[in-house]
Amino acid sequence: MTMKPSSNIWIRRQQCPCGDWKCYVKYEGDDQTSVSSQLIKNETTSTSSSSEAVFMPYVGQIFKTDEDAFEYYSNFARKNGFSIRKARSTESQNLGIYRRDFVCYRSGFNQPRKKANVEHPRDRKSVRCGCDSKLYLTKEIVNGVTQWYISQFSNVHNHELLEDDQVRLLPAYRKIQEADQERILLLSKAGFPVNRIVKVLELENGVQPGQLPFIEKDVRNFVRTCKKSVQENDALLTEKRENDTLELLEACKAMAERDADFVYDYTTDENSKVENISWSYADSVRAYTVFGDVVTFDTTYRSITYGLLLGVWFGIDNHGKPVFLGCALLQDEGLNSFAWALQTFLRFMRGRCPQTVLTDIDSSLRDAIARELPDTKHVICSWHVHSKLSSWFTPSLGSQYEEFKAEFDMLCHLEGIEEFEHQWNHLVARFGLASDKHIALLFSYRTSWPLSYIRSYFLARSMTAEFYQSLDEFFKRILSGQTCLQLFFEQVGFAADLRNRSKEALQYMHTKTCLPIEENARSILTPYAFNALQHEIVLSMQYATTELANGSYLVRHYKKMEGEYLVIWISQDEQIHCSCKEFEHSGILCRHCLRVLTVKNYFEIPEKYILFRWRLESSLVALEDRNGQCNSDEYAQVFHSLAATLLTESLFTKERFNHVHRELSRLLEHVRNMPVSNEFASNMAANNISES
Repeated sequence: MTMKPSSNIWIRRQQCPCGDWKCYVKYEGDDQTSVSSQLIKNETTSTSSSSEAVFMPYVGQIFKTDEDAFEYYSNFARKNGFSIRKARSTESQNLGIYRRDFVCYRSGFNQPRKKANVEHPRDRKSVRCGCDSKLYLTKEIVNGVTQWYISQFSNVHNHELLEDDQVRLLPAYRKIQEADQERILLLSKAGFPVNRIVKVLELENGVQPGQLPFIEKDVRNFVRTCKKSVQENDALLTEKRENDTLELLEACKAMAERDADFVYDYTTDENSKVENISWSYADSVRAYTVFGDVVTFDTTYRSITYGLLLGVWFGIDNHGKPVFLGCALLQDEGLNSFAWALQTFLRFMRGRCPQTVLTDIDSSLRDAIARELPDTKHVICSWHVHSKLSSWFTPSLGSQYEEFKAEFDMLCHLEGIEEFEHQWNHLVARFGLASDKHIALLFSYRTSWPLSYIRSYFLARSMTAEFYQSLDEFFKRILSGQTCLQLFFEQVGFAADLRNRSKEALQYMHTKTCLPIEENARSILTPYAFNALQHEIVLSMQYATTELANGSYLVRHYKKMEGEYLVIWISQDEQIHCSCKEFEHSGILCRHCLRVLTVKNYFEIPEKYILFRWRLESSLVALEDRNGQCNSDEYAQVFHSLAATLLTESLFTKERFNHVHRELSRLLEHVRNMPVSNEFASNMAANNISES
């Protein structure tokens, strides 16, 4: 097999951070939504689903092509305990091949061969026993359309049919798919023996020993056959990588000539070949000045075509969306490569360090951050932790895994460090994980991922599920349909360009309380930030306060559903701090502080507690006309007044109510069918005024 390095294929990093070569991570949800699974699926040969119902073929059954018929008969054979092969074909001058014969793999008899002139010739026993099971196809042309029909069929066998666990081992069904072929070749190049390669593939595919769709003998034959192809492919890939990285570098130089604010840097190896390369754009540098307090350095993907690790820097804007800050392609995953990426990024961003950086679990990356960003808080994204749990613990826990995961989720959200460590020990003991290497790995990183340790770190709501869904969508845009690094560079540039981002519509935001604090916040914050604050405002009304002698407050839920929180109030300079540390964590005041401000008769949130990063004026792209908000308020007041009157009048009699209900339903249908004629109408339609 000669692999053609025509496409740039990106996959998730599979090597487990525990460092064990036998341990590979299969991410939860990869089969449905991940970028890597979709890209690999496009690059590999698709096979028909074995779960589809396949009925017994019959004489007269029609197929579009002879290959369709062979595939149908092959699926039928597999489900019934045998395999098939192609026998003779008959050809004519006018029709070409007009007959195909498919037979059972045990059809006919082996002809005696001339024995080689050796002392001990190999005498292999033939599996052929003269079985007469067969399917003959004949081609015909009907109304100018070519089709194939079954002219003869027999399903009578003179041998025993195999069970499912045996039939899968027949040579016809032992297929090594392209994704597995690439993995086998990579492991073989690394010096892995065949038996160890098989074990790795079993671990990666999550199957029991001996349950792969091929056997060790197939892997051995494949490696032997491909030795020459591997050497040729290595030469092709090396040449392609050198040429494409040079083209990428030239593209960066050309961009720098067109745009003086575009920045890039690269390193070379001892042979003056491009090793690492990184770049960023003027929009990204500008965005960093506002949203550079919290950055995510995503190193999830690597190119198996070029052997390069992809690292992308993201911030989170005032609408909760990811904003591209920079990109790096690294030669390896070592400390020096990560250190160079960090140094280069800081230089691009004019030396300003982020408050917090979020990453995956990686010991080299952790060490590089500690060295290059000593004053920056390092957080392991909870999403990265949770995505590995199934791969780590399902094999050892089995049916107990779901129960373990539920308890693990609860443990992640505990607020006290002592309580976390106590519950952690209980969890480890209960599920018998004291000697588990992954439990030890997570515990060694405990200062970076559980809420109890990081709740005072500023994260700007960048660990929400919505944010990571947005990141996944970004990667889908930049990692698809590529043939070279230059095209990847162009796709990154398009995705990073703020001019290609849709304008954020200033939606009508409903107030849910009568508190002036809410009305004030609505006029200042983006809809995303206001919704987060509004949620806290609504919940604040369920809390009682008890003033202490020093002027601070104890705040507790009226149903005592949770513990008490201490809110410290310093009136001299309007400082307010809560023991829950929500403001320090997200930049949004918590329900406990909001309750105290209400008790203190505050009608506006103190200026210092409405961060600039969440305000409307910090938006990177233009907002829709803000006059729409004022007009929406006026229209809403008129609508509410009219609706209240209509409700009062309709409740006098049942006839009135039925009439109003009927006419309003008709009116609603009519309004929905009206054309949208201007931007304001479009905004109003999207604002779901019916919520009020």
